[in-house]
Amino acid sequence: MLRRTFKFSDMSIALKHFLFLFAGTLLLFGLLAWLNLRDAEQLFRKQVVSDSEIIIDRTNLYLNAYLDNVQSILLLLKARSDLLEKDKQEEASTLLRQYAEQNSTLYRTLYLVRANGEVVSNTQVNFEIMGNPILGDLLEQARTNYGVFITEPYDSPLSGRTVAFVLPIAGKDRGFKGMAVVEIDLNKLTGLLATFMNTKNQTFAIISSKGNPVQSFDSSLPLSFYRLLPYHTNVFPPRLDTDFLTQIANLSVGVSQLEGPTGKLVAVKAGMNRLGWHFIAFYENSYFYQNITMLYRNYGNVALIWFVLLLFGSYLMSRYFTYPIRTLAAKMNRVREVEILSTITIHRNDEIGMLSKSYNAMMERIQHLVHEIKEAQSHKLQLELKMLQSQIAPHFLYNTLACISSLAKQQKTDAVRETIRSLVGLLSFSFDKQGEFVTLKEELDGLMMYVHIQQVRYGDRFILELDTDPEALRCTVLKLTLQPLVENAIFHGLAPQKRKGRIRIRTKLVRGMLVFMIRDDGVGMDKHKLDTIFSERRTPPSKERFTGIGIMNVHERIRLHYGQTYGLRVFSLPTKGMLIRVELPAVKPDEIHPET
Repeated sequence: MLRRTFKFSDMSIALKHFLFLFAGTLLLFGLLAWLNLRDAEQLFRKQVVSDSEIIIDRTNLYLNAYLDNVQSILLLLKARSDLLEKDKQEEASTLLRQYAEQNSTLYRTLYLVRANGEVVSNTQVNFEIMGNPILGDLLEQARTNYGVFITEPYDSPLSGRTVAFVLPIAGKDRGFKGMAVVEIDLNKLTGLLATFMNTKNQTFAIISSKGNPVQSFDSSLPLSFYRLLPYHTNVFPPRLDTDFLTQIANLSVGVSQLEGPTGKLVAVKAGMNRLGWHFIAFYENSYFYQNITMLYRNYGNVALIWFVLLLFGSYLMSRYFTYPIRTLAAKMNRVREVEILSTITIHRNDEIGMLSKSYNAMMERIQHLVHEIKEAQSHKLQLELKMLQSQIAPHFLYNTLACISSLAKQQKTDAVRETIRSLVGLLSFSFDKQGEFVTLKEELDGLMMYVHIQQVRYGDRFILELDTDPEALRCTVLKLTLQPLVENAIFHGLAPQKRKGRIRIRTKLVRGMLVFMIRDDGVGMDKHKLDTIFSERRTPPSKERFTGIGIMNVHERIRLHYGQTYGLRVFSLPTKGMLIRVELPAVKPDEIHPET
């Protein structure tokens, strides 16, 4: 008897199923199954509508944020009412172009319109060629308005199908001086909103308070996005049917049904948002039934298969199959801290025993991986904290502005202009959030702006020489790789000495690697200082530096992104200067992986 029990405990789970699934609860299973099927359709419909309402709420929040962004730009333009003067036309056009470039996904065309009808645009050449007849009507409306107002959708020669945000601008005497106008890109706005939805079985429409369609036809979206609604394709861009627009404009807020070109549609209409628009989501009525049909078929197949098995197997399955699994689950549920290893005592040789052994091995592996991840995260956190601390140093800005002030007092207008241009370019390069990688040409351009500022400050105390392989200019590097090294050469190598110094940067491609040689003829350093140069992250950065990024930080950033085989090598002798060799992989912009 004992021998038989032992053999039985060693049987596989599949064999135990075969032996034990002969008592069950077929009647209870069938009753519960059909009761669930009865309610499945309504529950699924409610869930989809609920999800749609959540998406609509998020979309309205996005549109409200969109409005806030446009209002911010308009208020900034209103604060610069001096740009409406005739002698400020070039400066106004430059500022509008800058705003448009910074917000290219939101705005299409920006205008400043004087009270006499003269117009300044971010695309002044295109405006002078094509014009914009709607601006005259907007100017008349602006004379009688005091705040931001939003137009109905219209076709603009410069922006295509668009909506304009208009803000009147008053002069110091509070008289009407002109207006600021922003025409938004409805095509991109439609594409962005479409990303919130599954465009296979659903679509949306946005209508203004007067029932005009706000969304634009975006050819990048799949055709399934447009097939649910009656678009007229004999015009370009396709337009929604007028009768259909009237029908959806009269829909009450909430869930409704109406007829579409492919059959019945379920419409979920939201209340009016701050823009004065209604967002309406549409679903194919068949969308609510396709999963229910599959559910019916699955239940039928399962009922036939389990007819005999569930008749005999419930008790024995509970005793010999469910119980050991519950025991294993209970053990696993008691795991709260992976650092405290919790193992399972194994007395079985079947699949449950194998699963227990795998669980024990998995816990050991997880514990090991957690320690590795924590170490990596700790190291990465230190680097990220260092980067957060590496903001523009106030003393650098103070000294630079003091130099500009001195040049201005000396009436060196050209020098003031070049220094300000270098400072603006350097700050723009440093604060650019588009990515951590730049081309070598962009990195050298930023470096030259920094060197120009330092030469204004130090005069002819040093010169910079560049020897760059033209093929290397297209390679990508981490932003602010060279600037901290040149800065280190200026402050620690050349500034302490009295004679004129020289910094030379040589760039070349060697066997698939991008190699930099940065050499200065400064004071250099002895062996003791050279041995401790890669521990500089423990010392606070100089207040005179442009950023807090130092040699150690550059070295670790390179190794973090490219691997342990790359980085910096430093050579130096007292009174002879310093040589830094930087090795990076020669990577073109189109070869950068998304994770980097």
